[in-house]
Amino acid sequence: MLYFLPHSLKGILSLTLYTLNTICLTPPLILLALFKFLIPVYCVVVIIDNILISIANLWIEINSFNSKLFCKIEWDIRGLENLKKKEWYLVISNHQSWVDILALQTILNKKIPMLKFFLKQELIWVPFLGLAWWALDFPFMKRYSKKQLTKKPHLKGKDLERTKKACEKFKHTPISIINFVEGTRLTPRKKGAPDNHFTHLLNPKAGGIAFVLGSMGDYFHKIIDVTIVYPDEIPTFWDYISGRVNKIIVDFEVIPLTDFPTGDYFNDIEYKDRFFMWLNALWQKKDEKIKQLKADKI
Repeated sequence: MLYFLPHSLKGILSLTLYTLNTICLTPPLILLALFKFLIPVYCVVVIIDNILISIANLWIEINSFNSKLFCKIEWDIRGLENLKKKEWYLVISNHQSWVDILALQTILNKKIPMLKFFLKQELIWVPFLGLAWWALDFPFMKRYSKKQLTKKPHLKGKDLERTKKACEKFKHTPISIINFVEGTRLTPRKKGAPDNHFTHLLNPKAGGIAFVLGSMGDYFHKIIDVTIVYPDEIPTFWDYISGRVNKIIVDFEVIPLTDFPTGDYFNDIEYKDRFFMWLNALWQKKDEKIKQLKADKI
């Protein structure tokens, strides 16, 4: 292992490997996805989907090896034994850094179905990654603003209908969708905002998770509530790849869907209130959990 190298050199070498890994594995993803598009026969689609997922898993494995090569991280993982590979999961998590995604991919690769995100339609134009996300059937969504809906009220609900249709392909293949409920990364300025009600978190935003559930609620078997804690300061991506992260704590808690309030978030005001109360209570519990995990490591 190359822990002895200077941090700056480790960062440069690690970033180079991340880039080469992405450049090398994206073309086969795109070619296979095009082949699947041209021959939409069920048995062919299933075979190609399995190959695509295998390539994505390989990409994550290489990235994880890259991390182990340059970073000496102590991992404290809790609740992983409760997860299964053949379940449909909605994964919700607090969000502090881009490192969150790398950490979750490293821990959960081949433990549950591959993590996928709901992405804004514009992100398909991100070099290499945009096409890779398309090839791997990441759900792209087009949300209409209040201003657009005021001008064109007939568009109300169309974004949800379109996304629901796009998600039909997941009916036969287990999938994990992750949603960072706070909608943005934690920063000192955001945490200290007068309207923020939490010590270690930001206020949860119900709209994003409601959209995911509205699109795919019939598919999910369970919810995984993830709590990510960095005992030292919150790391940047550069901190992570240059070996400056010493410890990461990740706690997994599986929530049965029977504990989750069901209803129509976008059209039922009463349900919308109950949904937000449930989510806010979950976030209060998570805030206390982070406080305890940090206190245990002092």
